[in-house]
Amino acid sequence: MKKLYALLAVLMIAAMVVPACTPTAPDCTKPEVFCVGLVTDVGKIDDKSFNQSTWEGVQKAEEDGVADWVQYIETTDSKDYDKNIATFADAGYDAIVTVGFALGEATAAAAIKYPNVYFIGVDQFQAWPYDDDATNDIANLAGLNFPEDNAGFLVGALAAMMSESHKIGAVCGTDAVPPVWRFGEGYKAGAAYIDAEKGTTTEVFVVYHSDVGFDKTFTDPEWGATTANSMIDQGADVIFGAGGKTGNGAVIAAAQKGVYAIGVDTDQYYTLPEAAARLLSSAMKLLNPGTYELVKLAKDAQAGTADFPAGNFMGKAGYAEFHDMAGNVPDDVKAKMEEISAGLIDGSITTGVPPVKPSE
Repeated sequence: MKKLYALLAVLMIAAMVVPACTPTAPDCTKPEVFCVGLVTDVGKIDDKSFNQSTWEGVQKAEEDGVADWVQYIETTDSKDYDKNIATFADAGYDAIVTVGFALGEATAAAAIKYPNVYFIGVDQFQAWPYDDDATNDIANLAGLNFPEDNAGFLVGALAAMMSESHKIGAVCGTDAVPPVWRFGEGYKAGAAYIDAEKGTTTEVFVVYHSDVGFDKTFTDPEWGATTANSMIDQGADVIFGAGGKTGNGAVIAAAQKGVYAIGVDTDQYYTLPEAAARLLSSAMKLLNPGTYELVKLAKDAQAGTADFPAGNFMGKAGYAEFHDMAGNVPDDVKAKMEEISAGLIDGSITTGVPPVKPSE
């Protein structure tokens, strides 16, 4: 009966994500075959940002021989979280990566239900049952988290130093997602840090797309573009986009208007060519290496050669190089960015942004 369920699960995955011309999936129930599945939130795998970078980390695991087979399922409705995760688990997959804060509860429930599967929850802070006691951690679940406020702080400081109008903007997904909120608030804090040092006053427009549900907040490039254009009309000459395709819409709109644009999550110079000519930098979460490292640790843990880092696993954040805009960035600004980055790493500079949005 178990083998029948596994076969049915494999067929379901094939129907959902595998084109007819792709290789036949191996039997992931075999101990010698290491399979990794990825489940997105309602965003798409080709969002040129968060989901795509995480998927690239999974693909790298396959390219390097860590994983024998990798596959993904795109969630179209949040009520399908449990079903999509179970599709991989029932098919005998060894590790399952779930992408996004909204999948946190479904991932934790699945980790308890499937104790022999390793789960990696990207942007899912582990606090079960909401305390600091590590003995409560789920042994087969690691939350891959990042200091988004640091990355936001860096590009906020950069925007404030590069703005001629002393007006800058950020177009974000919902502030109900803590990582997105930390990006936006870090951006404000970085600009304020520069103002305090230089005696300037920078007006910062930060708008969160919290007026819609999770199914829309990260997949609304038209709203992103309209919001960015409104900020530009008010004098903003640097726009930060943070929120999947919604943020991408803002970044592209900024580039089309000829102002500076700042990307998010990955170095979007390589993923948004339509904005590359005006892309000043990107607030980066190193999703690709963080995901890859946890997949490798899952493989090693299965082999008994390493411990799986249950609880929270902190990835790295930073800012992307300036690429085509390098000639526009003065040497003193470049030096200040390196100084701030070093200060954030060694703790001599702090953003002042709490882990989650305070209750109102």
